[in-house]
Amino acid sequence: MFTFKTLTFSAAAGLAATALAAYVGFADNSIFQGKVRAWIVANAAFAQEPVGPTQIPDVGSQPEWAIAIHGGSGVRRRDDLTPGLEAEYRGALQAALEAGGAVLENGGDGAAAVEAALVVLEDSPLFNAGHGAALDSTGNASHDASIMRGDDRDAGAVAGSSRIRNPIVAARAVMEQTENVLVHGDGADWFAAEQGLTLADPLYFQTAQRRESLMRRREQNPGTISAEPEEWVFGTVGAVVLDRNGTLTAGTSTGGRTNKRYGRIGDSPIIGAGTYASNSSCAVSATGHGEFFIRWTVARDVCARMEFGGETLEQAANAVVIDTLEPVGGSGAVIALDPTGKVVFSMNGRGMYRGVMSSETPPRTAIYVDESVE
Repeated sequence: MFTFKTLTFSAAAGLAATALAAYVGFADNSIFQGKVRAWIVANAAFAQEPVGPTQIPDVGSQPEWAIAIHGGSGVRRRDDLTPGLEAEYRGALQAALEAGGAVLENGGDGAAAVEAALVVLEDSPLFNAGHGAALDSTGNASHDASIMRGDDRDAGAVAGSSRIRNPIVAARAVMEQTENVLVHGDGADWFAAEQGLTLADPLYFQTAQRRESLMRRREQNPGTISAEPEEWVFGTVGAVVLDRNGTLTAGTSTGGRTNKRYGRIGDSPIIGAGTYASNSSCAVSATGHGEFFIRWTVARDVCARMEFGGETLEQAANAVVIDTLEPVGGSGAVIALDPTGKVVFSMNGRGMYRGVMSSETPPRTAIYVDESVE
């Protein structure tokens, strides 16, 4: 038995509402759910808040290298994004792609390319990482980052750092210079200083935009999610890379959530949750509600579905982001890359700042869920 509800609104809202009602009515029919979801994605341009699809951008037929990046799933609403600001976002994404792509084109390894791309985004005040990091309940920025290499599963991460200018650089140093995987808090800052990495005064991270965002949420209890626009909640930067040696590498960096509880750590520095890479399956960088990504081991699950379940990259990403996370309230997205160079963007929200480039295709960017990087 099922119930089919027809709702009458404007042409745009009516199409989306009818499909959504049908989706709910056939809650026990997984085949029908899949067909309705596909219909919603195909007609997403008509909806005011489109449902997030899984996209496969063109990277050429046999790329020698490829890079995909994201600047977080918390994108601004269209009416809040001026043409000038949109140009700034797209320009920063393109600069990050070009920085990582230059490393790969010149024969550099994946870790160097991930670092080069993410340093550009960490240095920009637009994204929630590095200079533009969100402020916690004490009014300070604390940073999380991780990186993983797919050939030997080596990894490095920092969490809760307050003085490292570029956390992704420190994460790479942990991977390459120590036998550890995760270094936290003051220990991460001390490690960075010992390695001669660039440190910054904590005030460097307190941009006017992030202070205003924190003030709007001061009345909320630390660690809660409010009804604010999601761009103030879910922000991260990440990259996945295939280098000329066939090695997959993934990296992620974030300032966490605005007004997060002091000491809170999300998924970004957790290998298997926010970052994962294996040459036998894929490389993944995630962005979204970190607690869900930790509990569902999102990045690892995408790779495991390929390795042990025989799923394609797009099937695995879609199964995790759309079929698993979305029903339980796990808002967010992933970027993923397999050993052939195939790239997948999977989103269950308004969109994700994102871009892609390969040895055969130029840098291209996109923001909203109903636009492609093609």
